[in-house]
Amino acid sequence: MAELLKGAPVAVRLTEEAASRSAALSARGVVPTLCLIRVGERADDLSCERGLLKRAASAGVDVRKVVLDATCSQGELMAAVASANADPAVHGILMFRTLPASLEEAAACEAIAPEKDVDCLTSASLAGVFAGSGEGYAPCTAGAVMHLLDAAGVPLEGARVTVVGRSLVVGRPVAMMLQAANATVTMCHSKTRDLARACREAGVLVVACGRARMVGADCVRPGQVVIDVGINWDEGAGRLVGDVDFDVVEPIAGAVTPVPGGVGSLTTAVLMTHVVQAAERAAARAEGE
Repeated sequence: MAELLKGAPVAVRLTEEAASRSAALSARGVVPTLCLIRVGERADDLSCERGLLKRAASAGVDVRKVVLDATCSQGELMAAVASANADPAVHGILMFRTLPASLEEAAACEAIAPEKDVDCLTSASLAGVFAGSGEGYAPCTAGAVMHLLDAAGVPLEGARVTVVGRSLVVGRPVAMMLQAANATVTMCHSKTRDLARACREAGVLVVACGRARMVGADCVRPGQVVIDVGINWDEGAGRLVGDVDFDVVEPIAGAVTPVPGGVGSLTTAVLMTHVVQAAERAAARAEGE
């Protein structure tokens, strides 16, 4: 039976650390502040917003909501981003996606100031992750993977890691972050020949392909650490499932993340950590002027 790598304990620790750093900033007259931009009233956005607000309160982060009508113009959206960029009291900007089809999502994302891009929505932030420069912020989900591995004490230096999935949200950035930790990374996807073998050869397997239960027993081996990033709704089962077939993988692997309760439960805590870090950097710049 595999060890369950749950996100909640890690999220609590990160939130407590963020709260301590927020308190130190408040003593200097700086309140870490996130500007949340939401277009419309999508049920999933509202659910995410409720969780985010709760986490922010625990982390000592103030959240300013900018809510636009679903029929808003591109100009109105760009104006909201520009206003948040120009406000020195705002340290991070998060824009809920997917936007309505009438809006140019890429243009709105690119308009966010890189120093306030706390969820890697801009190409500048992504370039920083790929270059390993320490500038910008990684996507929160990719960051959650790294925090989980660190909390579990998984040694990455010299380790063989297979990443299944090549999206710019998780697969590619987490591969770069793993390489920065001196792991040897193999990137795979749905078209990879003999995917099962590539998965089995790794000591650590990160799955972020967006396909329910794509990774089964033939893809894992005893002792392996399996990180499941997928969140899929299974109509037949009436519940959320991951990209890993948990029921058949859990008896084989050494450690595995549950879905829900694994990577996904950690992302808002990572976001708050990024906002606090952005506030610290802004305060340092202001003091140096």
